[in-house]
Amino acid sequence: MKVATCKYPIGEPGDFAAFASKQEALLREAKSRGAQLAVLPEYLALELAAMFDAATRGDLHASLAAIQPLREAWLALFADLARELDLHITAGSFLIDNGHGRYRNRSDFFAPDGGRLWQDKLRLTGFEKKTGVIESGDALKVFEVDGVRAGIAVCYDSEFPLPVRAQCEAGARLLLVPSCTDTEAGATRVRVGCLARALENRMFVAQAMTAGEAAWSPALDINTGEAALVAPMDVGLPHDGILAQTRGDEAWAIAELDFAALDASRAQAQVANDRDWAAQYFPSVLRARLERARDHGLPAMSARA
Repeated sequence: MKVATCKYPIGEPGDFAAFASKQEALLREAKSRGAQLAVLPEYLALELAAMFDAATRGDLHASLAAIQPLREAWLALFADLARELDLHITAGSFLIDNGHGRYRNRSDFFAPDGGRLWQDKLRLTGFEKKTGVIESGDALKVFEVDGVRAGIAVCYDSEFPLPVRAQCEAGARLLLVPSCTDTEAGATRVRVGCLARALENRMFVAQAMTAGEAAWSPALDINTGEAALVAPMDVGLPHDGILAQTRGDEAWAIAELDFAALDASRAQAQVANDRDWAAQYFPSVLRARLERARDHGLPAMSARA
């Protein structure tokens, strides 16, 4: 399966048609390069706020409310592109009003046959908590992509091992990570999370990122990091785990993901974190006990005459 993951240049679309044209152009590029699945970044829908007046787009709460009427057009756009391009699309994320003036950070997945699934972000960053209006999701999912089981971990979720492990145990071999970070430290944390989840679960991970600056937006003002496709660091796979990564102005990192080779690597693996996972649960090591060096010291030696 050839997967493309995006380093998405945040812009300033004047209307929904301009936004739609940008998505079509980017996704057509990925398709022209052989992609069967494309991953766009977290907070993608917030770029839509650029079409509103300065007071609205400069205020996150106002922006979230303003983009809600565009939700149906958003869904129709990506459903149409998935069908027209014969392409599976993870459409970044849309902060959707749950009907109570609170929002969930929802990543929608579109299939060429018209199917749609979604995963809500489970863990909130400090920025999201401070808004006072974004809440976490309450369900964890996996789904099929051309016979391969996959899951989504939205940005910060990739830094937590247990939910991704649950997706792995439900059969996921591919993790899709739409993300948005505004510091190099944040980009590094998400990348380390992706590499760790790949190693622990013997899975491929596709990480999408936002890029550039958008001074008009309180959420998308600064964007850092590179999009990448990563794998476990083991025999027959890249020593650094990086299958493909964007550089400079490149919009897509693209790689052929060989799931048969991934399975074969298990037989000759140097380590088997995925198989050895249960060893962490030995009763004797579930809790650490405090010990003091003096409790195990050698008996005092008497001074020689």
